[in-house]
Amino acid sequence: MTAQAPHIPVLLDEVIHSLAITPGSEIVDGTFGAGGYSQAILAGGARVYAFDRDPDALSEGADLAGRSGGALRLYSACFSDLDTVLLADGITSVDGVVLDIGVSSMQLDRAERGFSFQKDGPLDMRMAQEGMSAADFVNEADEAEIADVIYRYGEEHRSRRIARAIVAARPLTTTAQLAAIVRKAVGHKPGAPKDPATRAFQAIRIHINRELDELTDGLEAAERMLKPGGRLAVVTFHSLEDRIVKQFLRRRSGAEGAGSRHIPVVANAGPASTFEKAGKAIRPSEAELNRNPRARSATLRTATRTAAPAWAEGGLAA
Repeated sequence: MTAQAPHIPVLLDEVIHSLAITPGSEIVDGTFGAGGYSQAILAGGARVYAFDRDPDALSEGADLAGRSGGALRLYSACFSDLDTVLLADGITSVDGVVLDIGVSSMQLDRAERGFSFQKDGPLDMRMAQEGMSAADFVNEADEAEIADVIYRYGEEHRSRRIARAIVAARPLTTTAQLAAIVRKAVGHKPGAPKDPATRAFQAIRIHINRELDELTDGLEAAERMLKPGGRLAVVTFHSLEDRIVKQFLRRRSGAEGAGSRHIPVVANAGPASTFEKAGKAIRPSEAELNRNPRARSATLRTATRTAAPAWAEGGLAA
């Protein structure tokens, strides 16, 4: 990993192309992070409304906002609230929304944030740096809840064994402690291609930050704010996230399966399509993977907004 790798936006060229930016466009960067997408969008002559719930990201983005001459506005808020926040600021619609889902490289690379077990640090994982921490969860939740979270969000079939080991070892305070317990519980072999602690860390992080609920709510907020012809671009990094985005776009574009051939088709059975049919998922090229190995699991899905009214809130199937 090069020193510059943490600041390389994933699928940057593809995201910018999908947004079809023109001078004067208004684009929401729902996950500001290190500002990579926002900088590229600004370079295209657009105005950017950038959101992040991490105080560190907003603090470090202040210089870019100052140099933008007012073209970049930073909002300390979750992207799930982007429509509410922008409406309160007098902005009624936008030309594009980009979301880069999950933990940022800035967060992963800072041991004191507790997102990664590559370096020992406090067991934290809070994106907004407030509320329940990972330590609070593993030390206070009962064994069944811990197992359920690790299974559901980490897709880890040995979740019960891991949860039992966590409860037996409490209290836990550091990332190294938790990683060691998970490895021991599942019989980790040094040199294996994937550290077994990865799934458990992912699951706990997703749970305490409500990441999948945030994604679902954020997609609906984007639908409400996009103008007809507006572009949505979403980058995900694992199957749980991608499944939500794919399902959302299929439902909103009317591209779901027709169901049984034995059941008559009912015309106008549901709301009108709010997005045109999405194109194929886009994944990093070999050249990008060579530049930035962290892009290896990234998937970009894009779609264009129609003129149909947004669906009722909560219209995304579970």
